[in-house]
Amino acid sequence: MIQDELDLPLGSFKIRERGSPAGHNGARSVTGALGSQEWLRIRIGVGLDLPPEAIEASGGRRPGRDYLLSPMRKADLAVLDEVLDRVATATRRILSDGPAAAMNEFNRREKNAPGEE
Repeated sequence: MIQDELDLPLGSFKIRERGSPAGHNGARSVTGALGSQEWLRIRIGVGLDLPPEAIEASGGRRPGRDYLLSPMRKADLAVLDEVLDRVATATRRILSDGPAAAMNEFNRREKNAPGEE
Protein backbone atom coordinates (compact mmCIF):
# COMPACT_ATOMS: atom_id res chain seq x y z
CA MET A 1 0.00 0.00 0.00
CA ILE A 2 1.17 3.50 -0.76
CA GLN A 3 -0.25 5.95 1.77
CA ASP A 4 -0.05 9.56 2.86
CA GLU A 5 1.54 10.13 6.25
CA LEU A 6 1.09 13.25 8.38
CA ASP A 7 3.85 12.16 10.76
CA LEU A 8 6.49 12.48 8.01
CA PRO A 9 7.48 15.86 6.59
CA LEU A 10 6.45 16.70 3.05
CA GLY A 11 9.07 15.45 0.61
CA SER A 12 10.05 12.35 2.58
CA PHE A 13 8.97 8.74 2.46
CA LYS A 14 9.61 5.50 4.32
CA ILE A 15 9.22 1.86 3.37
CA ARG A 16 7.98 -0.47 6.11
CA GLU A 17 7.19 -4.17 6.09
CA ARG A 18 4.92 -4.08 9.14
CA GLY A 19 3.50 -1.79 11.77
CA SER A 20 0.38 -0.42 13.35
CA PRO A 21 -2.04 1.74 11.35
CA ALA A 22 -1.17 4.69 13.66
CA GLY A 23 -4.55 6.30 13.09
CA HIS A 24 -4.48 6.03 9.30
CA ASN A 25 -7.94 4.86 8.21
CA GLY A 26 -6.72 3.21 5.00
CA ALA A 27 -4.00 1.31 6.84
CA ARG A 28 -6.53 0.31 9.50
CA SER A 29 -8.79 -1.06 6.75
CA VAL A 30 -5.97 -3.08 5.14
CA THR A 31 -4.88 -4.43 8.53
CA GLY A 32 -8.46 -5.44 9.30
CA ALA A 33 -8.95 -7.14 5.94
CA LEU A 34 -5.67 -9.05 6.23
CA GLY A 35 -6.03 -9.76 9.94
CA SER A 36 -2.38 -8.81 10.35
CA GLN A 37 -0.04 -5.83 10.55
CA GLU A 38 2.53 -7.75 8.48
CA TRP A 39 2.18 -6.07 5.09
CA LEU A 40 4.36 -3.77 3.00
CA ARG A 41 3.63 -0.06 2.92
CA ILE A 42 5.28 3.02 1.49
CA ARG A 43 4.48 6.03 3.67
CA ILE A 44 4.71 9.35 1.78
CA GLY A 45 5.18 12.40 3.99
CA VAL A 46 2.52 15.05 3.60
CA GLY A 47 2.96 16.66 7.01
CA LEU A 48 3.92 20.20 7.73
CA ASP A 49 7.46 20.54 8.95
CA LEU A 50 6.40 22.06 12.27
CA PRO A 51 8.90 22.92 14.98
CA PRO A 52 8.52 20.87 18.19
CA GLU A 53 7.18 23.87 20.12
CA ALA A 54 4.31 24.32 17.63
CA ILE A 55 3.34 20.66 18.00
CA GLU A 56 3.58 20.94 21.79
CA ALA A 57 1.44 24.09 21.80
CA SER A 58 -1.31 22.23 19.94
CA GLY A 59 -1.44 19.50 22.57
CA GLY A 60 1.03 17.24 20.73
CA ARG A 61 -1.25 16.82 17.72
CA ARG A 62 -0.45 17.62 14.11
CA PRO A 63 -3.08 18.98 11.70
CA GLY A 64 -5.33 16.16 10.52
CA ARG A 65 -8.28 15.63 8.22
CA ASP A 66 -8.96 19.30 7.45
CA TYR A 67 -5.34 19.79 6.40
CA LEU A 68 -5.34 16.65 4.24
CA LEU A 69 -8.61 17.55 2.50
CA SER A 70 -7.64 21.13 1.67
CA PRO A 71 -6.02 21.98 -1.70
CA MET A 72 -2.23 21.80 -1.73
CA ARG A 73 -0.11 24.84 -2.51
CA LYS A 74 1.76 24.85 -5.82
CA ALA A 75 5.11 24.71 -4.04
CA ASP A 76 3.97 21.64 -2.07
CA LEU A 77 2.74 19.97 -5.25
CA ALA A 78 6.19 20.46 -6.80
CA VAL A 79 7.80 18.77 -3.76
CA LEU A 80 5.26 15.96 -3.94
CA ASP A 81 5.96 15.49 -7.66
CA GLU A 82 9.65 14.93 -6.89
CA VAL A 83 8.97 12.46 -4.08
CA LEU A 84 6.55 10.50 -6.27
CA ASP A 85 9.38 9.98 -8.79
CA ARG A 86 11.53 8.54 -5.99
CA VAL A 87 8.63 6.39 -4.75
CA ALA A 88 8.21 4.96 -8.26
CA THR A 89 11.92 4.07 -8.31
CA ALA A 90 11.63 2.52 -4.84
CA THR A 91 8.61 0.49 -5.93
CA ARG A 92 10.56 -0.89 -8.89
CA ARG A 93 13.42 -1.76 -6.50
CA ILE A 94 10.98 -3.59 -4.19
CA LEU A 95 9.67 -5.62 -7.12
CA SER A 96 13.09 -6.44 -8.54
CA ASP A 97 15.25 -6.90 -5.42
CA GLY A 98 12.82 -7.18 -2.50
CA PRO A 99 11.78 -4.88 0.34
CA ALA A 100 15.02 -5.18 2.34
CA ALA A 101 17.14 -3.88 -0.54
CA ALA A 102 14.71 -1.01 -1.13
CA MET A 103 14.64 -0.09 2.56
CA ASN A 104 18.46 -0.10 2.69
CA GLU A 105 18.59 2.25 -0.27
CA PHE A 106 15.66 4.58 0.33
CA ASN A 107 15.11 4.74 4.09
CA ARG A 108 18.35 6.58 4.60
CA ARG A 109 17.74 10.11 5.75
CA GLU A 110 19.94 11.71 3.08
CA LYS A 111 18.08 9.95 0.26
CA ASN A 112 14.58 10.80 1.46
CA ALA A 113 13.94 14.49 1.79
CA PRO A 114 15.05 17.22 -0.57
CA GLY A 115 17.72 19.44 0.87
CA GLU A 116 18.78 16.99 3.58
CA GLU A 117 22.36 15.84 3.66
